[in-house]
Amino acid sequence: MVCPAGTIYTLIFGTCLLLNYCNLVYSTFTIGFVYMASSNSLDYKKDDIQLAKYAKALNHPARVVIIKCLLTTDGCSCGEIVNNLPIAQATVSQHLKILKEAGLIDGIIEPPKIFYHLNQENWAKAKLLFENFMKLSA
Repeated sequence: MVCPAGTIYTLIFGTCLLLNYCNLVYSTFTIGFVYMASSNSLDYKKDDIQLAKYAKALNHPARVVIIKCLLTTDGCSCGEIVNNLPIAQATVSQHLKILKEAGLIDGIIEPPKIFYHLNQENWAKAKLLFENFMKLSA
């Protein structure tokens, strides 16, 4: 197998590593899907990466409802958010985690609860990035 220089293959289920650095090849195959990354990949702009991160965080209707809830209040506990959604508390917690990792919301611990609110700085940045992106189609 001939691979482009610097190509790394990894197997999601199992182990597969093919390195074409100095023709070194090591592999252990199991059934799974292969993901390819190349050192020759396109360098993305910081704003494009950030826009994609925000879009990914908002790609579920439950997360959109959570953001809408937080836009209309100063903050909500997980329990208050659960009351607005037809899903289990554990699922809401997962959605909150994703929004928090993207930087769109913050959590303030006030035992025994955590109160969530929008990260105003990042929300403003997300709005600007989405607005600029939408202007491209105008």
